[in-house]
Amino acid sequence: MNASKDKIRASHRSQRATLGLATLGDAGAAIARHGLAWADKIAGGASGSFAVYLGVGTEPPTLPLLTALHDAGHRVLLPVCEPGLELSWVYWTPSSGFARSRYAPIQEPVGDRHGTEIMESAAGIFLPATAVDHSGNRIGQGGGYYDKFLAALELVLQDRKRPDDGGGPSPLPTAAVVYDAEVLPAGSIPAESFDRKVGSALTPGGVIRLL
Repeated sequence: MNASKDKIRASHRSQRATLGLATLGDAGAAIARHGLAWADKIAGGASGSFAVYLGVGTEPPTLPLLTALHDAGHRVLLPVCEPGLELSWVYWTPSSGFARSRYAPIQEPVGDRHGTEIMESAAGIFLPATAVDHSGNRIGQGGGYYDKFLAALELVLQDRKRPDDGGGPSPLPTAAVVYDAEVLPAGSIPAESFDRKVGSALTPGGVIRLL
C-alpha cells in the first residue's frame, strides 16, 4: 500500500473524528440536496437506479441522500461485501433491514443480491472516499473493493459510451462523497495501476467536476 495514501487517509480520518453531531447533520442534509440534483441531471429528469452506500461513523452521512433519492422516485442499490473483494448489490428502500457484514465493519442491506451486471440498468454511482484530487484520483477506505468493482464494471459495460457530463472515465457517471476539505489539488494523490479515476466529488458545498 502506498505510504502517501495511508498518510492522507489517516490525516483525514483524524479530522473527521473531531466532527460533532450538528456538523454531521448539516453535512448529510447538504449532501442529500446536491446529490439528488446531480442524480436528477444524470437521469435526465426520469427515474433512474443509483449505486450508493451507507456512510457510518464520521464518514459523510449518506442516509439522507438514500432517502432523498428514493422519495424522488429513483431506485437505490447498496453494496454487500463478498469473498475475494467482490461486491454484490441489493435494492434498498426505507423499510429495508440491515445485518452486520461478515467481511467489513459495516451494516449491509438484507435482500436479493445482484452481481456487477445489475449496473447495466444503473444511471450513476456514488462512491465512498477519504479524499479525491482534481486529477480524479481517489483514496478509499483501503479495502480495495471499489477498485475491483470499477475494473469489473469496465468489462460489463465496455460497449457503453463514456459520459460527457463530469462522470469521468467510468462507463457510468461517478461521484465520490467527501467533505469539502478533502478535495485536494491535482496530483496530490499518487495513482497506482489498479486505481480507477472518478469524475466528480459530492461535498456538502456542492458537486465538483474533477475530470
